[in-house]
Amino acid sequence: MTAFILDAIARGGYIGIFLLMALENIIPPIPSEVIMGLGGMAVARGDMGLVPLIAWGTAGTTAGNYAWYALGRRVGYQRFRPFVERHGRWLTMEWRDVEALHRFFVKRGGWVVFVFRFMPTFRTMISLPAGITRMPRWKFVVWTFAGSAIWNTMLAGAGYYLGANFAAIDRYVGPAAIVLTAAMVGAYLWRVATWKPRGR
Repeated sequence: MTAFILDAIARGGYIGIFLLMALENIIPPIPSEVIMGLGGMAVARGDMGLVPLIAWGTAGTTAGNYAWYALGRRVGYQRFRPFVERHGRWLTMEWRDVEALHRFFVKRGGWVVFVFRFMPTFRTMISLPAGITRMPRWKFVVWTFAGSAIWNTMLAGAGYYLGANFAAIDRYVGPAAIVLTAAMVGAYLWRVATWKPRGR
């Protein structure tokens, strides 16, 4: 994965960063931590500028998240109901849960999207309910861009200051991400196994 990212950055430059960060949010296994970290290392070598790196990376993040937002907006709130009623067990929710989520998003969706930009996996998943609840496009883009800019700046800065040591850190980030993902999958399977509709 690291070799693929390095090759994309070497061949595509800032456009490569944009495409990688967009894909990272459409296909989550591509890690933004490594993309922006390696980009920061390129800045340290003088191959890239820090501000353009962050700008292109954040634009890619926003574009990737907007794809999920657009999908949710296309499906819509009410059209989602038959799907929830049919597959409620696997979603571990009932329609009343969706209604509660809708009300919550209408009131506080902006800061939720912003905060979730700093959370692995959830920073992509949150775009779907934002679209389903029809959060205004400008608000979704602004909050997504703002949170992503901060997160990407931190990642690029880490790559810049850590330099060659970033590769060593990546050896620990990969296993840690696997453990975290396994824990999340386990928690989901447990919730599916123990979940029951409120009426039962």
